[in-house]
Amino acid sequence: MFFQNKNKFKIIDISHISKIDQKNIKRVFARVFSSEDGKKALAYLQYITFNRNYGAEVSNDQLRYAEGQRSMVHTILRFIEQAKEN
Repeated sequence: MFFQNKNKFKIIDISHISKIDQKNIKRVFARVFSSEDGKKALAYLQYITFNRNYGAEVSNDQLRYAEGQRSMVHTILRFIEQAKEN
């Protein structure tokens, strides 16, 4: 996991997070994105990842990067839905 500090990324050790905490993380995502600002932020993430179109000249690296972004947003959406189900 990374955090940004003065334009440099540092690794954060998450090995201490228990399996129970990992299950609760879905509720954390649901809470974070349930506020009005959270909903706007999530809508923006969806817009910039799911609505992006690439032309024929796009590189394989660009497509892989975009797919990684889409996958992350999809994971957030899935966590939110799973939290609502429990």
